[in-house]
Amino acid sequence: MLDKIRDKQSEAEESVRDDSVLTETPGTLEETIQTARDALIAQQQADGHWVYQLEADCTIPAEYILMNHFADEIDDELELKIAVYIREHQADHGGWPLFYGGDFDLSCSVKSYYALKMVGDDPHDEHMVNARNAILQHGGAAHANVFTRILMAIFEQVPWRATPFIPAEVILLPKWFPFHIDKVSYWSRTVMVPLFVLCTLKAKAVNPRAVDIRELFTTPPEEEQHYFRITTPLTRAFLILDHVGKLFEKLVPKFVRNISVRKCEKWFTERMNEEHGIGGIFPAMVNVYESLIILGHDKNSALVKQARKAIDNLLVHGDDQTYCQPCMSPVWDTALACQTLLEIQENNELDETTTKIKDGLDWLKEKQLSDEPGDWRIPCPDLEGAGWAFQYSNYYYPDLDDTAMVAWAMHRTGDETYSEAIYRAAIWVDGMKSKGGGFGSFEVNNTQYYLNAIPFADHGALLDPPTADVTGRCIALLTLANKTKYEHTITNAIDYLKKDQEQDGSWFGRWGTNYIYGTWSVLTALELAEEDPQQAYIRHAISWLEDIQNDDGGWGESNESYYPPKHRRPNASTSYQTAWSLLALLAVGKVNSEAVQRGIQYLLDELNANGLWDDPDYTAPGFPRVFYLKYHGYTKYFPLWALARYNNLNKQS
Repeated sequence: MLDKIRDKQSEAEESVRDDSVLTETPGTLEETIQTARDALIAQQQADGHWVYQLEADCTIPAEYILMNHFADEIDDELELKIAVYIREHQADHGGWPLFYGGDFDLSCSVKSYYALKMVGDDPHDEHMVNARNAILQHGGAAHANVFTRILMAIFEQVPWRATPFIPAEVILLPKWFPFHIDKVSYWSRTVMVPLFVLCTLKAKAVNPRAVDIRELFTTPPEEEQHYFRITTPLTRAFLILDHVGKLFEKLVPKFVRNISVRKCEKWFTERMNEEHGIGGIFPAMVNVYESLIILGHDKNSALVKQARKAIDNLLVHGDDQTYCQPCMSPVWDTALACQTLLEIQENNELDETTTKIKDGLDWLKEKQLSDEPGDWRIPCPDLEGAGWAFQYSNYYYPDLDDTAMVAWAMHRTGDETYSEAIYRAAIWVDGMKSKGGGFGSFEVNNTQYYLNAIPFADHGALLDPPTADVTGRCIALLTLANKTKYEHTITNAIDYLKKDQEQDGSWFGRWGTNYIYGTWSVLTALELAEEDPQQAYIRHAISWLEDIQNDDGGWGESNESYYPPKHRRPNASTSYQTAWSLLALLAVGKVNSEAVQRGIQYLLDELNANGLWDDPDYTAPGFPRVFYLKYHGYTKYFPLWALARYNNLNKQS
């Protein structure tokens, strides 16, 4: 089924990539909405859902190649097509960025270079020389992040002392201990637990072609003394503990080690999620697959085949190149496509759109979780399950953001068929609130910030604390479901948003780039909660949005805004960020404002011949400053949603 869906993904998106036969943009708002609506409906899957490609940087496809060489499962034909993708994304600075147009990233560049060398690229080729020079100019491979150094240790390119001390015995630590796997985010624990096994057993890649990357080090890797950088007193303390742990590791009794390793194995095999993979995310899936091999499982066993299939399901094949998605986004895509069509359907007679919405929401209804096991139950054992995951299946880790968006769309239909699903979803979301009034994405009170100082967490993305964008979405759902019942939760959540607002009036966007996304998420929620838009904090947000509008009428923001000091300089307009800005301004009654009129005209002007919009930009952070995503669906539904919303409000005014 997933193979057919990916083929349809590629076919549908190929139709909007070919701009060689541009025609005149439709002249009216109504015509544009109709054209874009038809294009969106045409991309719906036969069973009612939508799913678009989800693209990351070259880290993921590079790791896929390296995984094959780890396990001695080389596929030359496939890997050469992946190499085409990696070469195509090499930047002018010689290395590889984390997002389109981004700066050089050392770790991504090291992995990309290594993967290309694995498939046979000559180190003397111009693109390889440029990459190597860029890596050396940034300190060499020894300065790569922890995950990259662990990979290099597995391939025997650096000594294991270059990696943090993360023994399997960590799985035995009591909950009161400062570090426990339940104290980190879902993505961290699903990546870490199989990594405990790989690091404890000092896994060695087969590397059948004996490919090395010694040329990427400024000094021989075995002579490098400073793999870890001390940035704070807390980091220094953790590094001392790391050093002490390594010294005493040999004293760990063999039976304790065996128990620890097997407990790790039991933990991740329980969460393997059938053919959809542990956590539904590529890095965790690869670690599980490699751990199973290191633990001696037969490659032909059902368990290992299942682990491998989950990874291969993420591949996207083109005519001459292939890349690997970090995960899939069908629930999120379907909810947003339905929201868009619901906006179009508003105030219109029943037609094909109604059927398409129902097909999509019925598909989502069947995906709602109930009594399945899940790590979220650990702090909330008495809370009944009712969430939605982001992927086709990820029942251990439902997502508050997806849950709120799905139930919100269902509520808009007024269809009693969805009443129970909405009722249950609201109870679950309310039960997942964190202290202080905010909501995280998957966890409750996941705010042990000191853990970001441990050597393993040099990426700074170990936790899942409450954020403004998710909190806004939860306010929206609880208001619609039963504002009176959830009044206390809603009030506390709004208070959280007031405290979390930036000085310039915006809100930080955790799951979309960035302050535009966060501000849209908050203002649309406040509209539903019937907050007076004349309040000073809302007017402050409105002024910020109006001030950052570009001369072409659109809005744009780079992922550089996640880096300190905060980059707030203007960025090229994009259709999806323009749509977020418009939806935010429309939520506060600015339908007739000059800013909105100019923004609408920008979207009308940017429509392509296929009835949709194209943007090259990466649309969201997986982890700010670490990993970024391009949701190919964002240009398909968000601009259309904004146009339809404007059209409806314009008719009413």
